[in-house]
Amino acid sequence: MNDRTLRRSIDEPIREGLSWHERWDRDDRGLIACWENGRELSQRNPEQADCAKNGELIKLGWVGGVSQKLKQRVFNGTLFYLAKWQGLRGDDLDIDVDGDTVLECLKTGQVVKYNSKLPIDSEISGDVKLI
Repeated sequence: MNDRTLRRSIDEPIREGLSWHERWDRDDRGLIACWENGRELSQRNPEQADCAKNGELIKLGWVGGVSQKLKQRVFNGTLFYLAKWQGLRGDDLDIDVDGDTVLECLKTGQVVKYNSKLPIDSEISGDVKLI
């Protein structure tokens, strides 16, 4: 990681045979594993990949996907979601782990802000960091 931006090319092969610690307990804190998960999901479910490629922020098992417009103007999502979504779309992994990434779901119009804070914990304690 340079400048606290995590990048990995879509041309890189998906890593195989790694232990749990190798996938989740390194400097990237599992973001590469989430991105690789999204890449694998795109092969199993091309319909979901098409939705993501069309700008939909579909539900993917991490906080950050939306199925409808919410009352709150900006919804908070995790970098784990963003990494998986980038992989599902077939994009390079490109995440600023210290900043915010703001996307608007083209299906629902909902704005989602992705960062390293857990949405639930940040409301309780104010400053929980994952990375």
